[in-house]
Amino acid sequence: MSKKTNLFTHFKSDFASGLVVFLVALPLCLGIAMASGAPLFSGIISGIIGGIVVGYLSQSQISVSGPAAGLTAIVLTAITDLGAFDIFLTAVFIAGLIQLALGFLKAGSISNYFPTNVIEGMLAGIGVIIIMKQLPHAFGYDADFEGDESFLQVSDNNTFSALFDVINHLQLGAILITLISITILIMWDKVPALKKLKLVPGALVAVVIGVLLNEFFIASGSSLAIGKDHLVSLPIPTSVEEFKAIIVTPNFAGIMNPKVWVVGLTIAIVASIETLLCIEAADRMDVHKRFTNTNVELRAQGIGNIVSSLLGGLPMTSVVVRSSANNAAGAKSKLSAIIHGVLLLVSVLTIPFLLNKIPLATLAAVLILVGYKLAKPATFKHFWHYGKYQFLPFIATFLGVVFTDLLKGVALGIAISIVFILRGNLKRAYSFRKEEYLDGDVINIDLAQEVSFLNKAAIKLTLANIPENSKVVINAHDTVYIAHDILDLIHEFKSTRAVDENIKVKLKGFKKEYALENSAETQNHVSIEHHYDFVKREIVEKKVVKEEFPE
Repeated sequence: MSKKTNLFTHFKSDFASGLVVFLVALPLCLGIAMASGAPLFSGIISGIIGGIVVGYLSQSQISVSGPAAGLTAIVLTAITDLGAFDIFLTAVFIAGLIQLALGFLKAGSISNYFPTNVIEGMLAGIGVIIIMKQLPHAFGYDADFEGDESFLQVSDNNTFSALFDVINHLQLGAILITLISITILIMWDKVPALKKLKLVPGALVAVVIGVLLNEFFIASGSSLAIGKDHLVSLPIPTSVEEFKAIIVTPNFAGIMNPKVWVVGLTIAIVASIETLLCIEAADRMDVHKRFTNTNVELRAQGIGNIVSSLLGGLPMTSVVVRSSANNAAGAKSKLSAIIHGVLLLVSVLTIPFLLNKIPLATLAAVLILVGYKLAKPATFKHFWHYGKYQFLPFIATFLGVVFTDLLKGVALGIAISIVFILRGNLKRAYSFRKEEYLDGDVINIDLAQEVSFLNKAAIKLTLANIPENSKVVINAHDTVYIAHDILDLIHEFKSTRAVDENIKVKLKGFKKEYALENSAETQNHVSIEHHYDFVKREIVEKKVVKEEFPE
């Protein structure tokens, strides 16, 4: 559920988080464009459109869109096969139209079938990838482009072997700036006096200190000075003609080429799946537990890719790395994503020479901490304690994402989850009935014997449609197994939405290990009811409901 609030309600926190995402997004946009074999500014254009256009149209309050590492191989191959970047832009335009159609066809609902343990495994895997990919940059070794998430690299190395190469390319200035930056970031989160400075994010302070330190090293002729190859490298137009050349428009003559349509369809499918995965992950990260309409998101992404193609930008998706940085920086609403897009636009037009002084080591420090927050050891312990049916899909997804890529890892986790579910007895998730009383109706939701993540969509829709000021009883006394996805939905409904909309909720018969609030009074009523036959039980049920909602 998304609450309607003024876009500028949380301006202070959203501006600070938007500034952090801007700092993180800048080198990622450039790195992904470089790896894609596209003009460097095409990545920046995609980031600007992803922030401003998609950020405004989307209903997600946390996610951030822009050029995605998962599309680099597709883009690189497509540009080579089609022979020109402007023809490739026609394929991006087609991909946007397809995504727009998928949104109107409500294809976004498939995200309801992504299990929570798979989404969490994906996030943990990406967290580890971020850390491993940024460690070389933190030590001053930049053989791999910023934003790469693949296990295998173009240099015939892989993520692990590249770490060993770092030993031969240590840069003491970069290491010093990384350590200082990490110290600043940790202090900014831990020291109470610094935490109060919400408008000044720790990442900005770390970047400023990093720039000043390196400028001091350069001015003093120190061997610690960091060269241009380890700084942000944004192209600077030197004339009006060069600036005009940045904007490349699609060559629609290629629309009759079947290869263009194949590329467009491929981009649309891959970008849509990655977006839905990221949106589900962003909703999981959101402390306010707001739900995003994924069909609206697909339409927003489609419009974003159409606009990006018309201005010479790369295809985009909702991106986990930027969304995670946004959440970690304390974003409250989608204004943060919009601000990051505006800052990208303004900065590349006005101060590109200042941006080119930012050490990649400082940005690596920011991303390493983001990666740690995604892959905390507590997350692994959490799913281990939930048992093998939750842990195995989680760890399989985690390993699949780290050693292959995001889509293959998620596919592996979902496949294992489905195998486990098919071993059980797939029954109807619940029964729904409304009882009428003089002092108001009572909605009864009786859960079935087994409630799996496949029932998530139906239960989410039912809970979303419960009106304000209702009285609800959710009964699990006949239930043997409830997926943790469903338990999370019920818990979030009771603790967040029910409080906001004056919905009185009673939970009955939930096992102690589910850790849902279950009063002793309710437990007693449930045990008494087992001693009555069906007819008497219905009578007692109504009496209990009456007592549980006193005037």
